Amino acid sequence: MIEIQNGLPHPRVDEAVLFPFDRESIPFTSGLRLHMVSGKARGPEALVVQPGPEGSHDDMRVRFYGSVIPLDDELRMWYLGSGRRDGFRSHRICYAVSRDGIHWEKPDLGLVDYHGSTKNNMVDLRGGSPDVLAMPVLHDPDDPDPERRFKLAFECRGYENKSLAVAFSPDGLRWTESPRNPVGPMLELSGIVRFNGCYYVNGHGGFHFGTARDLVTCASYDFEHWTEATALGFQRDRLPLLDMAGVATGGNSGEQVHLGAGLWDRGNVIVGVYDLWHGHPSGDRKLVAMDLGLVISHNAMHYHEPIPDFRLVPAAEEQGGDGALFPQEGMPPIIGGPALTHGQGMCNWGDETFLYYSVWTTGGVRLARWPRDRLGCFRAFEPEELGRRPPARWDDAARHCITCPVRAGDAPARVYANVDGLGEHAAITVEVLDERFRPLPGWSGEACVPVREPGLRQPVVWKDRDSVSGIDGPFRLRVSFDGLRRHDGRLYALYVG
Repeated sequence: MIEIQNGLPHPRVDEAVLFPFDRESIPFTSGLRLHMVSGKARGPEALVVQPGPEGSHDDMRVRFYGSVIPLDDELRMWYLGSGRRDGFRSHRICYAVSRDGIHWEKPDLGLVDYHGSTKNNMVDLRGGSPDVLAMPVLHDPDDPDPERRFKLAFECRGYENKSLAVAFSPDGLRWTESPRNPVGPMLELSGIVRFNGCYYVNGHGGFHFGTARDLVTCASYDFEHWTEATALGFQRDRLPLLDMAGVATGGNSGEQVHLGAGLWDRGNVIVGVYDLWHGHPSGDRKLVAMDLGLVISHNAMHYHEPIPDFRLVPAAEEQGGDGALFPQEGMPPIIGGPALTHGQGMCNWGDETFLYYSVWTTGGVRLARWPRDRLGCFRAFEPEELGRRPPARWDDAARHCITCPVRAGDAPARVYANVDGLGEHAAITVEVLDERFRPLPGWSGEACVPVREPGLRQPVVWKDRDSVSGIDGPFRLRVSFDGLRRHDGRLYALYVG
């Protein structure tokens, strides 16, 4: 017998999160519509990290291109700063911390000398060299070597063709480069993750025939020996490199994927944020505009959009940035922006989901916010919403969805729902089915207690039990939208753990 192992892996997690926009986790739907949700609270008040005082190493410009990691009781940020003494193209890795994700402090680390003073927040990589261009950070607490608990993938001008380089640190502040640097292919990167025992770094680059900017990924099992070949994981439609008249427009035209995707590992699904590159037909790089989009993956290599070209953070609504590529004195104004850029900066903190990002050139680290995990939802739709008379059977059809199989093991599994819009005339019920879609006594039909209260984590219970246990094999969950105003209900996530 030959077994071809080319399907999805089956990760084991303490708690699974099943998002409506993850069609592998919730593959079956009836009478439901998926709504994605753009980030809120953008604008000047969302500028959370700004350039430092005159004479400092980041007094000219702050760019993200780094990471935000929740650790203990604070958020830690790695970003890029440029000082006027060094010039517009200088980029040094800087560090900031926050208790609430909104107010950030730049601690004096005392690690790197900057014009005669070590009172700054620069981390020690390459002696504080100002040639770093991007640097996602991974916290890897399970590494048996305490000197490698933090891992850094970076690109810099010191290595030809922006080839992948890596470094290690015990604390995220003092970094030791791999003696093998550069260790991988040319990659303008933003995303890093450890998945099923393997490390993956993605960006745009690699060596693929006929491609411009696409999301590609290379892999390593020790973080130092990386594949030269890259997996082509996500492409967008774009204009050809030659226009209809046969005139070369260059590699900047059309719809592309800028810098791959910054990753948020949720255990059973990886959520990615990428730049939707909108290139002008002329190929003029100065006319590029970029929104932020969302992709997901189940193997850290191949990605897809729940809704193609959905603007997770729309550039058109951004305030305080014109998207200029090089807004230096004497440079012409840029009319193509604004252009937003990402790093690896999405996380949950308290009752909110945060996403940190920048405007391409005017800089500063900015914050988009959602209620926790409310990036997209299912809601019931009614026949009249289609604008035409649908088949009569649709009037009476149940509005529901069914999850993928879930195996809980020996311990009882609790189920929670992230829901909104519920009340006296709108509710959801959650039934437990076996793998073959057959209702299980005690968890289905009359046993279900309707959920009528909105909340970020509402417990799901049945008449005589509050957990799922004693089931031999995998089970599924069927969520039904009920009530006279069932279309008011919103399901943002199910949690099983």
